[in-house]
Amino acid sequence: MNLKESTYGKGRVRVMRVKRDAARHEVRELSAKVMLEGDFEDSFLSTDNSKVIATDTIKNIVNIVARDNPGLETEDYLSVLAKYFLSHYPQVAAVHVTTLETKWSRMLAGGAEHDHAFLLDSNGQPKAKIHATRHKQKFSSGIANFIMLKSTGSGWTGYVMDEFTTLRETEDRIFSTAMDATWKWAARPANFPEANAKILSAMLDVFATTYSPSVQNSMYLMGRAALEAVPEISDIALACPNKHYLPIDMTPFERDNPNVVFTPTDEPHGQIECKLSREKAEEV
Repeated sequence: MNLKESTYGKGRVRVMRVKRDAARHEVRELSAKVMLEGDFEDSFLSTDNSKVIATDTIKNIVNIVARDNPGLETEDYLSVLAKYFLSHYPQVAAVHVTTLETKWSRMLAGGAEHDHAFLLDSNGQPKAKIHATRHKQKFSSGIANFIMLKSTGSGWTGYVMDEFTTLRETEDRIFSTAMDATWKWAARPANFPEANAKILSAMLDVFATTYSPSVQNSMYLMGRAALEAVPEISDIALACPNKHYLPIDMTPFERDNPNVVFTPTDEPHGQIECKLSREKAEEV
């Protein structure tokens, strides 16, 4: 039998970076997964661990690079981190790093943003990923579990009706989802945070301002808007669970329900996914 593929590393490495070279601090909290590929087959096939970098060492390197680069934006920090492994360990052929960010927003004090006090921003987690070799780096960015809702401007009609269908058609329903979106970079933007914010803003504008005949159509229009907003991305993948709000039957209580009272439920939920891509785009 052959060992077809192998990789190993360290997961859930949590690190907080504080840029404090001025009175106004910047905080960046990440949870990182670092996976290495390379000449490690002997540790799988035999008792030889001589080329293996301990996963505790991997964790220490994440922290060392964080300490030496407190001010770098996430994607640039990942680039430096990947280069560290590739430059220090010849047995490493490729590095995969995936991060989720815990967002902190500045606290208001006396009506103004405070320099070093923050509140947890709970909606969504920015994510970033790098796949790096000695010859090339490929980046992706995105947002995980970004929850949004609109109370009207959405419907669901014209679907298959058969003996198993119980869902009623409607042209006015609540649309809520917890979006997971990932976009790949074909070229490096001038500023990663600004470009990421522009992508998210373009998608939210579509969500809020266009009528949704289906989650599928809304996702397509949102992805198209993202590609149009930032030409440096080559494609975008979207996953949007349909978090249902079911109208409550009020007839037993001699009342109607003109779409004003609902039962929130997200289990089970509809799961809709799609990917949009530019033609002939190349990744970096």
